[in-house]
Amino acid sequence: MAFDVTRVSTKPRLLGVDLDGTLLDRNGQPHFRDVRAILAALEAGVLVSIFTGRLYSGTRAVADLLGLTGAVACADGSHLVQAGSHATLLHLGVRGGDAAKLRSVLGRARLAMFVFAKDAIGHDSLGMPFIGYVSTWSNDVRMATDVLDHEFWRAEDGITAVVALGPREQIVRAVDEIVAELPRAVMVAMFPLRRGPHVGTWALIVRAAGGTKGTALRWIAQNAGVQLADTVCVGDWVNDLPMFEVAGRSFAMGQAPDEVKSKATDVLAETTEEGGGVARAVAEAFGITTD
Repeated sequence: MAFDVTRVSTKPRLLGVDLDGTLLDRNGQPHFRDVRAILAALEAGVLVSIFTGRLYSGTRAVADLLGLTGAVACADGSHLVQAGSHATLLHLGVRGGDAAKLRSVLGRARLAMFVFAKDAIGHDSLGMPFIGYVSTWSNDVRMATDVLDHEFWRAEDGITAVVALGPREQIVRAVDEIVAELPRAVMVAMFPLRRGPHVGTWALIVRAAGGTKGTALRWIAQNAGVQLADTVCVGDWVNDLPMFEVAGRSFAMGQAPDEVKSKATDVLAETTEEGGGVARAVAEAFGITTD
C-alpha cells in the first residue's frame, strides 16, 4: 500500500504504541486512522513497536495487522518477543522459591486468582466471573480444578504475572504480605476496577522485579541502534509512565488521568472513543500525514 508521505528527516526513529486505550478502542478494535498512520510511518522508515500490558498471545493479532516483525514488549515489559518469528527475546519471570512463596501468600488470601505463564492464563472456578476482564490480556485462558495446583506454576520460564481480585481489604492484606515476603523479587500494584460489571472490586497484579515499559523501550531502542532521544511513545495509563520517562517525546491520550498527562511532553485531544490519537502523534512527531 502506497501513501502520500511527507517526511521531515531521513534518520530512522522508533515509535512505541500502547494498545488498550490508545490504539485499540474499548472493544479491543484498532482505529482505522491510527492503523493507516502506523503503516505510513513504517513505509517512511520509522521503526514501530508495541508496548502493552497484554500477553503476546493477546498482542499477536495487532502485530500481524500492522506487519510488525521486530521486537514488541508485552506484559508491561516483562516479555519481549520478536514478532516476525514469535521467538522470546527476554522473559522476566517469578521462579523457584519466589514463585512458591507467592503461591503460598495468595493461597492464604482466598481471592479469585489468575496465573499468567507460557503466554496463557490459568484459573479455577473462583475466577469464572472475571473471565471477561482477564481476557483483555489474552484469549488463551485455561481452567484447572485448583489454580494453586495449575501446571503454570511449574513453567520453566517462570510466572509472567499473577492477577487476583476481591474486596479491597483482602487485596490490601495480600499486597502487604507479598511486599513483606518478597521485597526485592517482585513488583506489586493494586487498583479498583472502574468499568464493567465488577466496578468496586479491587485487583492486584504481581510481576517479577526489573521489567517495565521503560526498560523495554531502552532494550528495544538499544538493540535497534536508536538513541532514546529519537524515540516517541503514545499511551494512556499509569503503566505507560516508565516509558514516558525515558522516551524523547511522549504523547498522552485525551482520556488519560491527570497524573499521566502531567508526565507527558504532549497531551492529545483525541480519546480512545474517537481514535486518531496515534495518527496525531505520528503527524506531529514525524511529520507524516495520511489525510
